[in-house]
Amino acid sequence: MGGIAFLKSKRFSIRVVRLYAYLCGEKREFIMSKQLLRCGTSIGANLAEAEYAISKNDFHSKAYIALKETAETLYWLELLHNTGYLSEKQYKSLYQDADELRRILTSSTKTLKENSLSVTS
Repeated sequence: MGGIAFLKSKRFSIRVVRLYAYLCGEKREFIMSKQLLRCGTSIGANLAEAEYAISKNDFHSKAYIALKETAETLYWLELLHNTGYLSEKQYKSLYQDADELRRILTSSTKTLKENSLSVTS
């Protein structure tokens, strides 16, 4: 899972950090943007941690946490858009990237779960 998901999550994290700076500086929004910063950068951090997992279960756990952080990121993006802090263009671009990560991680965690079930059967 590491390669493409990790690279995409790292690029996404950079976008989130820049968005956070914009929201704080230009829009003077600090609460929702901080939540977005935390979960949006946590996706890649958990995937980085997964690369050094001590077991298959640990790896799966970190990957699943990254998926959950992606879902939370999508929520905060929607909320920032619905409250007028993100333009339609900003929202669509960021949401598309986060949703792509969600699809990759959903597929990966599903495969990991199926593989672990087939090994124990």
